Amino acid sequence: MTTSKFLIFMLVAVFLVGIFAVAGCAPEEAVPEEPDVEEPEDEEPEVDEPGAVTRVNMGAGWVTGVYYPLAGAMSRIAHTSIDDISLTVESSGASAVNSRMIGSMDLDMAIVQNDVAYYAFHGEGAAFEGNPIENMRGMFSLYPEPVQLVAAAGSGIESPADLAGKNVALGPLGSGAEVNALQVLEAAGLSEDDLASAERLEAGEAADFLRDGRIDAAFFTVGIGASVIDELSVMTDIYLVNIVGDIAETLINTYPFYASVTIPGDAYTDVPEAETISVLSIIVTREDMDADLVYNFMRGIFDNIQVIHDAHDVGQLVTLDTALDGMSVPLHPGAERFFEEEGMM
Repeated sequence: MTTSKFLIFMLVAVFLVGIFAVAGCAPEEAVPEEPDVEEPEDEEPEVDEPGAVTRVNMGAGWVTGVYYPLAGAMSRIAHTSIDDISLTVESSGASAVNSRMIGSMDLDMAIVQNDVAYYAFHGEGAAFEGNPIENMRGMFSLYPEPVQLVAAAGSGIESPADLAGKNVALGPLGSGAEVNALQVLEAAGLSEDDLASAERLEAGEAADFLRDGRIDAAFFTVGIGASVIDELSVMTDIYLVNIVGDIAETLINTYPFYASVTIPGDAYTDVPEAETISVLSIIVTREDMDADLVYNFMRGIFDNIQVIHDAHDVGQLVTLDTALDGMSVPLHPGAERFFEEEGMM
């Protein structure tokens, strides 16, 4: 090899050695493994962090009824006084619809009439026959709900038996009001076919129809002093039809949830006192709801019961002493724990 070729060879060799020295590794190790990084010992998964909010929804019937403002009061209590629970109130078709939505898991809690809850749980009655809502569980009772048959002045309706040939609103399809209306008609010896027309109307619509003279009477199963009737009484000459005598006795003997009740003369504007029959409203939930959540919710409600009392006149009837009255379905374990601690079971 000549001297010049030898020098060129040595220069190339030195150049290649320099490149590998700069790389600091052999070619097959050109991409080193990243070092392990330890997580801080005090860091926990997000799902385990305290203060996570459980979102709960409650079916609450008509906006113009009593369920909705009371459910709204419960939502305020949850927001201000119950840790880790957020309650959303949903307007719905009332008792029968709420019961079915408990069964389909679309509602976590709901306000329903105690009679409708019983039929739903046992799969009885036209609305639930053969399709029991077996996952329904009770929480606590609210207040009596009279069946209030409101008639237009001059309609000539003095008894449910006088509804024959009249235009009558029976309540929304699938509602507790509709169930009660059909039972009252039956006890009076009538059926829907005996009416001139049978309207399935939401409470506000029924009030509008009465005010406009499109119907003669309407059934409302709502708490005493309900705003929908109160507002109607200010604008229209109406009265409450008595449900008494043989009709009331038949209802009470046939359906054990009914009881007689008096609606005082000062409940509405210029509407005289009336005697009728009543069921009770109750709060229900799903069997799979967490027992601690149900317990904490009930504890928060009854520890802040004044919020319920202030929400509506009928809210004053919601008390711990009557919280088990008329409970027609099995209690949720969280509710059982609450009532046991209160010495009520």
